[in-house]
Amino acid sequence: MTWSELLARADAAWPGVGWADVLPAVLAGLLTILIIKAGLRLLVQRLRALSAHTRSVLDDHLVSVLERTHAALIWVVGLLVGLSLLPLDDRWHGRVAQLWFAVVALQLGLWAQQAVAGVLTAHQLRHGGSGLPSASATLLGWGLRGALWAVVVLAVLSNLGVNITAFVASLGIGGIALALAVQNILGDLFASLAIAVDKPFEVGDSITVGDVTGTVERVGLKTTRIRSLGGEQIVMSNAELLKRTVANFKRLQTRRVLFSFGIAYGASADEVAAVPPLVKALVEEDPLLELVRAHFKGFGDNALNFEVVYRVKDPSYDVYMDRQQALNLALMRALQQRGIRFAVPARTVNVVGLQAAPDGPATLPSAG
Repeated sequence: MTWSELLARADAAWPGVGWADVLPAVLAGLLTILIIKAGLRLLVQRLRALSAHTRSVLDDHLVSVLERTHAALIWVVGLLVGLSLLPLDDRWHGRVAQLWFAVVALQLGLWAQQAVAGVLTAHQLRHGGSGLPSASATLLGWGLRGALWAVVVLAVLSNLGVNITAFVASLGIGGIALALAVQNILGDLFASLAIAVDKPFEVGDSITVGDVTGTVERVGLKTTRIRSLGGEQIVMSNAELLKRTVANFKRLQTRRVLFSFGIAYGASADEVAAVPPLVKALVEEDPLLELVRAHFKGFGDNALNFEVVYRVKDPSYDVYMDRQQALNLALMRALQQRGIRFAVPARTVNVVGLQAAPDGPATLPSAG
């Protein structure tokens, strides 16, 4: 195609547009591109310098969002500015307006996608993550980005004049059919999202679920793996796990302990009354223990029963066992010094019908 033929086609497509109109439009487009790039660079530099002197992460996220501005879309903006200055007919102006909407929607989608990624990363770091996306965070990011770009694409298609009603209806029907087909898998996936967002437990926490006690090793998209106290790995469905009551021992602040003991019935009332103050003194000697109560509980079959409740200020189970052992030994020594004996199981058997001989041992009655 010769140059003259190309000019003839351009004149036919854009009648009334001459070189005197094109040159200002081209200059305006180039100037727009330069202004946008220079302004964006200056804004990012200022925000980065500001974020270096603040503890807030909001300005850091804003910098990362602005850096997501696509260079090709900036050139398209310059082109659209130039086309807007040309003396075109209404048909072309309508197309330029549609392109403006598409460019703005795409750029907003890119910014929103970066904002979602920043929010997920900040949430994971705030809850003790390593900065690397977990499986649940990855799934949540996919879902949010998918919903975001679905809205952007449908908005652009609707602006271009495409009837999206039937398309949206077909997506809804297809989504319902897919959800019914994989409802068990989706239940576990959404349960994984619930664990990631609500944080009932995290990797490394010691938990009890039903009759399973152990340490959480991994929270996956469908299952959670727990290393039990016996050493074996327990694999539980996320949906089934959230249906049960979860006891998280890692989040203990203090540990409440109740223990009982009994002394022999030979102790006097004064000796029994002295036991609760004795236990109180022993508990208060330990800086890690805090007494709640110590009482003479009641009369047992073979013992005078006492009940003691105290709190361990350290939630560690090993610390609790060490302090309980020390308290038991101190209590034994203190009772031995006072001549008070611990109760031992005993049983008295009374045999009815024994006859005592006048000058000899008791004899059993004869059968006959």
